[in-house]
Amino acid sequence: VQLQAAGGGLVHSGGSLRLSCEASGWNFSSYNMGWFRQAPGKEREFVAAIRWTGGSTAYATSVKGRFTISRDNAKNTVYLQMNSLKPEDTAVYYCYRSSIWPNQQYDYWGQGTLVTVSS
Repeated sequence: VQLQAAGGGLVHSGGSLRLSCEASGWNFSSYNMGWFRQAPGKEREFVAAIRWTGGSTAYATSVKGRFTISRDNAKNTVYLQMNSLKPEDTAVYYCYRSSIWPNQQYDYWGQGTLVTVSS
């Protein structure tokens, strides 16, 4: 069971990044997927989630209207398009799978990818 996140980096405030997370070793299309983040010294924070069908999504208030989650079940990949980035978006971003909806349960998550937004 693996989740491999990628796409992080350094970006200026107002910029964009697209994260991707490829899953392997299990039936990706049967699970809800999502992203959470953790900034240094802070608690883990839910960011976005997408149902296994792709037909429903959920977002944290702090990112709604700026971030978009999507998935491609044929590629076993979930994406997070991040626009209008702010310094407070700086964190390590992790993708996870959840067996429940709409509540989220972090059943499994992989290594994260670091996003740094400079002011």
